[in-house]
Amino acid sequence: MQGDWQPTLKERLVLRYWPQLRVKAREYALLTRLNRPIGAYLLLWPALWALWIAGNGRPHGWIVAIFILGTWLTRSAGCAINDYADRHFDPHVRRTRQRPLAAGRVSEREVLILFGALMGISFLLVLFLNWLTVGLSVVGALLAAIYPYTKRHTYLPQVFLGAAFGWAVPMAFAAQTGGVPQVAWLVFLAAVLWATVYDTMYAMVDREDDLKIGVKSTAILFGEFDRLIIGVLQLMLLATLIALGIQAGLGRGYYAGLAVATGLGLYHQLLIRDRDPDFCLRAFLHNNWLGLAVFAGIVVDYLLR
Repeated sequence: MQGDWQPTLKERLVLRYWPQLRVKAREYALLTRLNRPIGAYLLLWPALWALWIAGNGRPHGWIVAIFILGTWLTRSAGCAINDYADRHFDPHVRRTRQRPLAAGRVSEREVLILFGALMGISFLLVLFLNWLTVGLSVVGALLAAIYPYTKRHTYLPQVFLGAAFGWAVPMAFAAQTGGVPQVAWLVFLAAVLWATVYDTMYAMVDREDDLKIGVKSTAILFGEFDRLIIGVLQLMLLATLIALGIQAGLGRGYYAGLAVATGLGLYHQLLIRDRDPDFCLRAFLHNNWLGLAVFAGIVVDYLLR
């Protein structure tokens, strides 16, 4: 009879722990910003630029798949360790005080375990590539772990972020070609300049809070010259991308993509002209389209050959 039903051990475990697991899974998703994929996109675009150039427009599909998955894993790990590093600051910043660790919904131990697990899975993926790429991945892991602490000791954490994000570039060339040619370092330089630009825009959002709690950034370093210096960096980025096109022998498809990217850069200057935090955030988010424009130009150029 229905009244005599007794749940099995498996059913009892599910009934007891499933609600807690659902809550934890949601908090881990928020911790790793799965609900805000913009960081993964910004990390991915330079890697895709590099893979397509290194592969002459036809990179190995399995290498592309490894880099796409690795990008999401390492970005998620980076978000976790960033929140751990900022655990004493985030509760005092309006934009970050409701993050899972800052709000006390996950523990410091959980964050470190999650970071280790994500980096471990990423490293297992890299083991499917050649040993040069494996060696370069160790440097990338160190950059990812060090970056969150740079805002304590230097006003240039955005540059360190660029190096951490851009390190996927030499790894991509190594995986695709077995070496890291000169052109790879031009792509890397472009990635560093671009990250410094968009992350300075992002830092402008939190500048007032950061000044109060003692967190350093290029937005604070540049001060009233922030828009001017961002503009100079944008010009340096454009010059580097033009030099890259010449070095890699790219043609009209690529330069059409650069023209679109240049227009987007001008639009970002318009967004940040009044330094309004909401518009600075919009400029940061909109940089995703700049990365896509450059990538589309590279892809189209190889297709036109």
